[in-house]
Amino acid sequence: MSTVPPSIAGAYDAERFRGEGHRLIDAIADALARWHRREGVVLPWRAPDDALSSWSRQGFGGIDIVYQLRRIMSASTALANPRCMAHQVPPPLPGAALAELVSAILNNGMAVYEMGPAAVPIELSVIEWMAQTLGYREGAGGVLTSGGSLGNLTALLAMRQAHAGFDVWSEGAHAGPPLAVITSSEAHYSVARTLRIMGWGDEGVIVAPVDEAHRLRASAVESALARADRRVIGIIAASGSTATGAFDPLDELADVAERHGLWLHVDAAHGGGVALSRGHRGKLAGIARADSVVWDAHKMMMMPALVTAVIFKQRGHTYEAFAQEASYLFGPLSEDGAPEDTWWDLGQRTLECTKRMMAIEVWTALRVHGEDFFGDVVDRLIVLAAELAARVSNADDFELALEPELNIVCYRHRPTGATDLDTHNRELRRRTVEDGRFYVVGTQLPGGYFLRSTIMNPLTEPSDFDDLLEHLRKLCPR
Repeated sequence: MSTVPPSIAGAYDAERFRGEGHRLIDAIADALARWHRREGVVLPWRAPDDALSSWSRQGFGGIDIVYQLRRIMSASTALANPRCMAHQVPPPLPGAALAELVSAILNNGMAVYEMGPAAVPIELSVIEWMAQTLGYREGAGGVLTSGGSLGNLTALLAMRQAHAGFDVWSEGAHAGPPLAVITSSEAHYSVARTLRIMGWGDEGVIVAPVDEAHRLRASAVESALARADRRVIGIIAASGSTATGAFDPLDELADVAERHGLWLHVDAAHGGGVALSRGHRGKLAGIARADSVVWDAHKMMMMPALVTAVIFKQRGHTYEAFAQEASYLFGPLSEDGAPEDTWWDLGQRTLECTKRMMAIEVWTALRVHGEDFFGDVVDRLIVLAAELAARVSNADDFELALEPELNIVCYRHRPTGATDLDTHNRELRRRTVEDGRFYVVGTQLPGGYFLRSTIMNPLTEPSDFDDLLEHLRKLCPR
């Protein structure tokens, strides 16, 4: 006779799960169909104080799970609505969401192979595929981690251990001279945050200006090196910058890095997916010369967040960021301290110990849809961005900041007689958010404040852009 209390047995009952699962999938499918028809709002805006009070700790227990989850869906931003044109977050492939459900129910941690006997080899296979897709030769390696910010931290910690000139891991961050890296003025904020976390302070980030196309050029890096009063050990480049989607010229920057003995890191969190494109992969020319690359599968590969690859040209660098002994998890190190003796224990490669089985989403999607499918998605998103840019350029009352290289379009409303365009467009964005039928964001560029649309939904149609511009006109403050 079971001694399990009925409340616990009921919560784990397989038939209860089956019934609730069928009902929930029906509810999600109905919501997807409504979003695809562009019904309802994209962003159900509520003031933060009001929203907090509505989700307060009242009524715990006794609520039907499908009812509760439907309530959450109705109150959340609908990324699957093609009129969501804001952040660099996609509507995930529905099949990838099913893979994530399997990941959640299995809940296999990824620090050691025995806790992920399927997930570990799948992750290593995904990393190998991504490295080959970027053009790396045999000898590359890496790991999946939770987001581009953590990915950049992982790569830059490995850079420091490899190029600092002293053993930072064992001796401490101040056992040698102050260090620095060169970044562009448009580097993602996580780069500067990472370097401050590493203890380098403000002066550890030497900012070089971008050119008129928002790219970091070799000449700017050379100038930054000439004025540096710290020991520079790396260059941080962007492939698909967050603000504009610009691609830095990687071959140029790799030449500088090789000439000065520097580590080249490429933040391709957003733009790494371009490697899958037949027509645009040339924008990544030179990326296989980088010492490390970060690539988010939860951007242009349509995976649920977060799935970030950190890829190293030399597999050995994979271990240098977090090399330590943990006898309760990992096998003993070799005489020279090399953790590669237990390469199958992924906890040696990442800050995370208990890690989601995130690789199975990518692996399953590749097995189901094939590589060409993802190239088609990337190409469509780039074409759609060009469609929006063309409509902005052809409108008398809108202004395009620059021609998009990727799927990010920066533009602003410029009505007749307007003088303070920054204030006007900030107010226009606020009204757009509170209205909720479309969702766009904004960014501060050298020329001022611009609205910013990232086209992440391949189901978006060019007619949606006509509707967007007209919608913005109607919301325009008088």
